[in-house]
Amino acid sequence: MSETAPLDRRQASRAAIDGLVNRRSEMLSLYNELAELRPFEAGEILAEALNNFCCALIDYSAEAHFRLYRFIENASERRRAVREVAERVYPRISESTDCILEFNDLYGEYREDLDVARLERHLSKLGEILADRIELEDQIIAALTRPRSAPPTG
Repeated sequence: MSETAPLDRRQASRAAIDGLVNRRSEMLSLYNELAELRPFEAGEILAEALNNFCCALIDYSAEAHFRLYRFIENASERRRAVREVAERVYPRISESTDCILEFNDLYGEYREDLDVARLERHLSKLGEILADRIELEDQIIAALTRPRSAPPTG
């Protein structure tokens, strides 16, 4: 039984990583589609793009929290190096989640009186936040996928 437990944990970890990367790719694709609509004009096209992006953004954030970070928090991850990386970067990831939720609160439901200039600023700021978050997530992913004998990087 002890021989299958590490394999099961690695499989669960790999599934969590794959799920996160897939959601992240989908979200980034929709972010790019939305950004390509610049200069923004209120209307049905923008409403649909915003809705699609906000849904993907929330799905991505949830995937990260409920699959990857919960896996680490629940002590399913026993490697100290992984836990240390997660403890170091998780507070900043959590801050980015707050920004994601704020963006969704503002733009998740399209309104005809949408301030497109404000959307422009918020989308740019969100892009910066997402870039930082992805870098932090990649540190966790690298720690999770590093062989036990490999020394930590960065």
